[in-house]
Amino acid sequence: MSRVPLRLRLTLVFALAMAVVLAAAGWFVYVRVADDLSNALDQELRSRAQDVSALVAQDGSLNRGGTALVERGESFAELIGGDGQVLDATPPIGGTLLLTADQLSAARSERIFVNRSSVPGLDEPARMLALPVARGVLVVGGTRENRAETLHSLRTAFLIGGPLALLLASLAGYALAGAALRPIEAMRKRAQEISTSSLHERLPVPVADDEVARLGETLNAMLARIEAGLERERRFVADASHELRTPLSLLKTELELALRRSRTPDELEGTIRSAAAESDRLGRIADDLLLLARSEDGRLPLRLEPVDVDDLLESVAARFQPRADAQQRALDVHGDSARIVVADRLRLEQALGNMVDNALAHGSGAVRLSAVAHNGTVELHVADDGPGFPAEFLGHAFERFSRADEARRHGGSGLGLAIVDTVARAHRGSANAANRDGGGADVWMTLDQA
Repeated sequence: MSRVPLRLRLTLVFALAMAVVLAAAGWFVYVRVADDLSNALDQELRSRAQDVSALVAQDGSLNRGGTALVERGESFAELIGGDGQVLDATPPIGGTLLLTADQLSAARSERIFVNRSSVPGLDEPARMLALPVARGVLVVGGTRENRAETLHSLRTAFLIGGPLALLLASLAGYALAGAALRPIEAMRKRAQEISTSSLHERLPVPVADDEVARLGETLNAMLARIEAGLERERRFVADASHELRTPLSLLKTELELALRRSRTPDELEGTIRSAAAESDRLGRIADDLLLLARSEDGRLPLRLEPVDVDDLLESVAARFQPRADAQQRALDVHGDSARIVVADRLRLEQALGNMVDNALAHGSGAVRLSAVAHNGTVELHVADDGPGFPAEFLGHAFERFSRADEARRHGGSGLGLAIVDTVARAHRGSANAANRDGGGADVWMTLDQA
């Protein structure tokens, strides 16, 4: 059944439902018509019994005067005396007693309706009404052939019209299912044509605000996300290739120059140191790219533990103090006592290290590490006294490979702040950047306080 096309399955279900409805409606109509015909025949017998009773009360003869009250071949009447003998009857009946002894006994005290499979002279099923009269028991009856013929005609009409109506309804259901599925088929055909080179295209969405339209809108939104994600990945690959090409080219140049002519031990040592520096840079870029790739897959590993914020800031500052001293710049720590966060200490040190590295590389003046508690969160700030970020760059500061203008560019990979944002989001926090009112840049992470 699962291999049957959806349109045909819908049609089959619709046809089955229509068959049940038609069968139930036909049965209901048939039963109602049969009951109405039976009630009509009973009412006719009551009226006829009243007229024939008046005739019998006037000593009229059923044999001679019944033609006006009893239709020949369709109805009949019989008068039975108190001794159970037939006193009078219409011509087809003759002297045949139409009631059994029990029926005759019951009819002497009340009206009763009796069905008989056949009546002499008519040979058709009949229904009779027996009632007590002054001279005995009067029996009036009529054949049930008209009722049977009517019901037979009704059955024939149902047997012919029912399947025809079911066929027409099924065809209508098939057409209706096709019309309902046509927008989906149009979306399927368009989706079949969309490839990685044409993700800008969208599926056609019907005008009606229904489930199909909402499906189309959802799929188009998904295509938009895929297109944006693929564009980010392409840009990521292109930027990564560009970033890796520079140290590789420098490394290759250094080695080629070292092989072109004989060099002194000092020159070879300088070449090896330069190659080692470029190798370290390649290693850092590769580690950063791996970290970002893991974060995209939701696989950034975290070893959560209580972390003392003051100790964290002091540890990061101590690691960068020699570099700050070499640049003759102050590196200050302003902690917030007794502040604890549950986090991965190594990841926080990595993120704070990137923030301090960014301040030392692109800023000027003193670099300040500080922690500020705010509404159940702890903000870890790194600020400098440099020129700050260009206004148009602030909205892209944490994007991969994003760098400010040449005033702040000194050969960085553009991954430092992106890693800060990645680590913050992995801890269900956020990363932010702003320019200070007095000049300089301020970058901070917001984490939940333990």
